[in-house]
Amino acid sequence: MNHSIKISVTGAAGQIGYSLLFRIASGAMFGEETPVELQLLELPQAITALQGVCMELEDCAFPLLKSVKISDDPRIAFKDADWALLIGSFPRKAGMERKELLSINGKIFIEQGRALSEKANLHCKVLVVGNPCNTNAFIAKESCKNISPNNFFAMTMLDQNRAVAKIAQKANLEVNDIDNLIIWGNHSATMYPDFYNARVNSKPLLKVINDENWLKTNFIQSVQQRGSEIIKARGLSSAASAANAVIDTVKCLSKKNISGHCFSLGVCSDGSYGVEKGLIFSFPVTSDGDSWKIVPDIMHNAFSQEKIDVTIRELQEEKAAIKGIF
Repeated sequence: MNHSIKISVTGAAGQIGYSLLFRIASGAMFGEETPVELQLLELPQAITALQGVCMELEDCAFPLLKSVKISDDPRIAFKDADWALLIGSFPRKAGMERKELLSINGKIFIEQGRALSEKANLHCKVLVVGNPCNTNAFIAKESCKNISPNNFFAMTMLDQNRAVAKIAQKANLEVNDIDNLIIWGNHSATMYPDFYNARVNSKPLLKVINDENWLKTNFIQSVQQRGSEIIKARGLSSAASAANAVIDTVKCLSKKNISGHCFSLGVCSDGSYGVEKGLIFSFPVTSDGDSWKIVPDIMHNAFSQEKIDVTIRELQEEKAAIKGIF
């Protein structure tokens, strides 16, 4: 049996949190040999609901779940955390300008970044799920002085999973047949699912789906708009699929990747591919279980570069919009 891992989860009583916590406790995230300790954060008005979630966790009698603590104070919830999954954020409401949303969430993620700096382990890894997740991760990173910027991430695995599923449906493939279908940029309507560099059973994707126009139009739009489609269909945003993507992301970061395999992750840019240093930008990433690196030397044609430039500009605009909040 391994040493236990302390996992902090914000917005823990929300839909994603509810879909995620039971899977973490069952061993789906860190394996069946690793005990977990959950440290759950919620707003004061949601603490009673969170207590109900904790009752359900108790009733499952998970052998790996060693403890559950709840709080409305991030400095308590983040104490000695090995992982922090920042799911909670203020949702965009009708008529709200994006700048206003960024400002409101900025205050939340400044506080959480400072609390992580004070209380979490220095090796703590921070995955931001709450939207707009790239810029929220940037804010938390900038506010946290004691944890490496390379330990802050924004989740784009959900977008990658959606893209893979679309291609599998289109070509009547198994999802495991598709590799290196990477999301570049911002988790927003400007994200770019790079089909040109994707592969199907070691062949270029374009050799399998000989319909470049569909890939450049319907495919990209379907990935970019999938979240909105789900909200229209069920009246609520993605929850179970987002929780699943959290599991996938943590697993990819926690184990050595298969040679040649990469995955989508928003990381702190080092200037690769012309992306401004410090932005949280989704790149193709590999991991050895301890550290990660951006996959170098991927070639982009004019179409791909244009798409990447658009999403870079959007993140730069978001950075400019929060300039005065620190």
